[in-house]
Amino acid sequence: MSAHQYDHGHTFAGWVGCAIGSVAAGVAGAGVVMVSGLLIAGGIAIGVVALLVTWALHLSGWGKGPGLRPREEWGWRVRDSSAPGGHDECLGCRLAGRRPVAAGVVPVRAGGETEAAAAVGADSVR
Repeated sequence: MSAHQYDHGHTFAGWVGCAIGSVAAGVAGAGVVMVSGLLIAGGIAIGVVALLVTWALHLSGWGKGPGLRPREEWGWRVRDSSAPGGHDECLGCRLAGRRPVAAGVVPVRAGGETEAAAAVGADSVR
């Protein structure tokens, strides 16, 4: 029996991002205690690095998209095979330009109408 019975979302990208983010919080916290703007700025900069590293790892397949994964992909050392195509409802994938076409989404024509609306609207008065 495994240690957990559902997908916690533990991924390599998550662990690395959390570790770098913890260092960032420690440096910024030391800056607050020592009243050092340089340390506070350094902590913020390390936090930005944590964000970018986590995002890059997610896009390279070491993260996961929103929702549950299949049980065989629960391990944190398992790469996500669907990452190159993008994840539905994933902000990180949308920011990277990976926008998968979700089921039920109708493509938009050049005129701005959806194809279904153009077909229905052709016979009716608007």
